[in-house]
Amino acid sequence: MTEPSAFSIALANEAATAQLMADLGLLIGPGDVIALAGDLGAGKTAAARALIRFLAGDEGLEVPSPTFTLAQSYDLPPFPLLHTDLYRVDDPNELEELGLVPFPDGTVVLIEWPERAPSSMPADRIEIALSHRPSLGLSARAAEIRGYGQSAAKVDRLIAMRRFLTLSGFADARRERMAGDASSRSYSRLYKDDQPVVLMNSPRRPDGPPAYDGKSYSAAVHLAEDVRPFMAIANGLRERGYSAPAIHHADIDDGFLIIEDFGRGSFVAGDPPSIVLDRYQAAVEMLAALHQEQLPDVLPVAPHIKHRVPLFDNAAMMTEVGLVMEWYLPDKGVKITSNLHAEFLLAWNELFTKLAAAPRTWVLRDFHSPNLIWLDRRLDTARVGVIDFQDAVIGPTAYDLVSLLQDARIDVPETVEIAMLTHYAKLQRESDPSFNAAAFVEYYAIMSAQRNTRLLGTFARLNRRDNKPQYLRHQPRAWAYLKRALAHPSLISLREWCGAYVPPPA
Repeated sequence: MTEPSAFSIALANEAATAQLMADLGLLIGPGDVIALAGDLGAGKTAAARALIRFLAGDEGLEVPSPTFTLAQSYDLPPFPLLHTDLYRVDDPNELEELGLVPFPDGTVVLIEWPERAPSSMPADRIEIALSHRPSLGLSARAAEIRGYGQSAAKVDRLIAMRRFLTLSGFADARRERMAGDASSRSYSRLYKDDQPVVLMNSPRRPDGPPAYDGKSYSAAVHLAEDVRPFMAIANGLRERGYSAPAIHHADIDDGFLIIEDFGRGSFVAGDPPSIVLDRYQAAVEMLAALHQEQLPDVLPVAPHIKHRVPLFDNAAMMTEVGLVMEWYLPDKGVKITSNLHAEFLLAWNELFTKLAAAPRTWVLRDFHSPNLIWLDRRLDTARVGVIDFQDAVIGPTAYDLVSLLQDARIDVPETVEIAMLTHYAKLQRESDPSFNAAAFVEYYAIMSAQRNTRLLGTFARLNRRDNKPQYLRHQPRAWAYLKRALAHPSLISLREWCGAYVPPPA
């Protein structure tokens, strides 16, 4: 049996407890079990309350002790959480009678008094044993954190993250959860002297098994597997006058960064949210300016470390659109036959051949509203803050314009899309009179079809593989954008294939 990972820490007060639980909250996910052990008054409920409030993003959230109700459920932004208190449990068999075990799937389970039902505790768990430390002060506690089974890796990462925060001078900073994305990365806003920065937790790991010619999915489609690409592109953008976050501290090996906080200026507003037109136009102008530059494919990361921006080649694009075959069509009950697959490959190879003549640039990859911050104190294109570009590749200039004008998270009216496309073409023609607007529109349609086909599959995979059903609500939007792209005459083969085999989302 593998030895559990463990470390001990002195907690001077409730603020220190809240910092520990916030750091843990940055690393856990659905299926994790956290057991809080200790005598009466040791601080278990305070620790549980701190974790729940951090995940909720609400420091004032009412978190009652479940001593008498035994369990309290929370539908928190990142995932559901079940808070249980076993103090009144006399027999572990009661847990099954009460419906608490087996623990629910897709949920973080937070257990006080796990020692009341030790046989019901899973082999994979994080255990925090709290105890009084009166020698350090009336409110001081000590915590011993142990990770058992597969959870040991998360405790190891917690140790590494807290070491990084200490070395960076942010160990005592107040933490505030930030919304994450579909990746394994997570973010926390750190307040020190009321000057916020952002902690990025970016664990190094491939996305999936080596199922694509011996490569993981992330390797096959050139997704970042560590923080080096983020650092390289951030530096490259800033050197050219674009707004990417400054990197204040970095642990390249463990994947932790402390970066500039761009604030909360959004590119959408209202309820329901809709695009802020002048900000989208500024983003179009930023892309036009970037696409007019001669950009290198090798960038410095740190002394003696360089990053080569990968080529978004046909193999990578084909792997991406293949997600619709792997995940979306099976969800719709479509049987994948050899003829269906052969027609799919033929249609896409025809389109990728047409892309061979397309102008190339840095493709930032997810250039849309969740990843754009409005910086109203800056000027011109620098007002567009870009925070997600670690997956950047060298690819067709049309791709990021598709990301923006066919925003996966918000509806962009087709009239606005056409007006912005026209504005982009005007800017490019002013810079280069030989700019071919008709050819660019064709490339734009192909990239739209590629991206939205991939999104249909990605959202299905996030639901079924990663237990993130919230992404399914974006499938109808991706479908609508795909239908716009398929209207272009050059996509007739793909249009016919989709019409024959691809049902619309619910």
